[in-house]
Amino acid sequence: MTTSRYTDLGVRPVINAAATLTRLGGSRMPPPVLEAMRAGAESFVDLVELQRRAGERIARLTGNDACYISSGAAAGMAIAIAGCIAGADPDAIHRLPHMAGPPPEVIVHRSQRNGYDQAARQTGACLVEIGDVSGVSAADLEAALSPRTVCVLYFAGAHYVDGALPLDRVVGIAHARNIPVLVDAAAQVPPIASLWHFTRELDADAAIFSGGKGLRGPQSSGLVLGRRAIVEACIPNGPPNHSLGRPMKVGKEEMLGIVAAVEWSLDQDEAAVLAGYEAVVQRWLQGLSGLQGVRAERGYPSEAGQPHGRAIVRLGPGCALPRPELIAALWDMDPRIAVSEFGADAIALNPQTLDPGEDQLVLDALRRLLGA
Repeated sequence: MTTSRYTDLGVRPVINAAATLTRLGGSRMPPPVLEAMRAGAESFVDLVELQRRAGERIARLTGNDACYISSGAAAGMAIAIAGCIAGADPDAIHRLPHMAGPPPEVIVHRSQRNGYDQAARQTGACLVEIGDVSGVSAADLEAALSPRTVCVLYFAGAHYVDGALPLDRVVGIAHARNIPVLVDAAAQVPPIASLWHFTRELDADAAIFSGGKGLRGPQSSGLVLGRRAIVEACIPNGPPNHSLGRPMKVGKEEMLGIVAAVEWSLDQDEAAVLAGYEAVVQRWLQGLSGLQGVRAERGYPSEAGQPHGRAIVRLGPGCALPRPELIAALWDMDPRIAVSEFGADAIALNPQTLDPGEDQLVLDALRRLLGA
């Protein structure tokens, strides 16, 4: 890897065996994406025109009605919900996040509440929870819908299934009241079919993706894919317009980069990519076997519910290092190695964000630190 720019600043690069985390830079961009971004820096353009043309290209590629390019999935969520609230009304757009009268409402499952729903709250909307510790019913959703409901926000992924209604049931109930359903699917690539599964197959009004995770586009890019009405409402509520979304700029370079990333991703042999991830996991499991106090096992799916495995490394009695010291020692290396905590006593190793050969560096470091 080319690291001179980072080392010149005194910043150590990271071997990322954790996940496509924003705090670590998301993922690596392949050469066609980097070239598209470089080309984007060469000219001035009308950003709104580019937004429309780039969105049309991605919509055609994914079989969606329309696409809005945002500066990330959280920005896409905020701008899409702002669009549901204010539409194209200039007065309403300029007032957000304040509205006359009671606040607009966004319906969410209690079991799906997480830090990302702050992107919904910053629009001025009030989040109305459905469900409780005993579960959730269709009647709960129906009772929560009101004239102030602007949308239902649904978080996708295997880790959000428990305690939530199936998405198709949510869509059916909401659409009976002419209320749109927005799906946060930020990390749901792979599979690449997620780009049309939620909208074309499950009839959600929009699905929102990070451009800088599994799609391997620019970190500060995202997609709102779905119905034209949702996308058209995003445009006046986003940059460069003076709106709630004005600070959430996505540049011409990122717009061209995410188009290239979608094209590149659709051209990959996904089965082969996933098989490569599995081979890395199996090498980790084999290489960590026999270490005192260590038990390595395959975890499936990934932390975001993606259809690939991870290595779950459990650190029990007799292990050479407790988990906090192991994580700290890995992070203190040069280059640093990032892993994820898992449960009470384990770390998780994710193959998705590694270049060829880096999995062996991770394995070698763990074996040294754990006493092999």
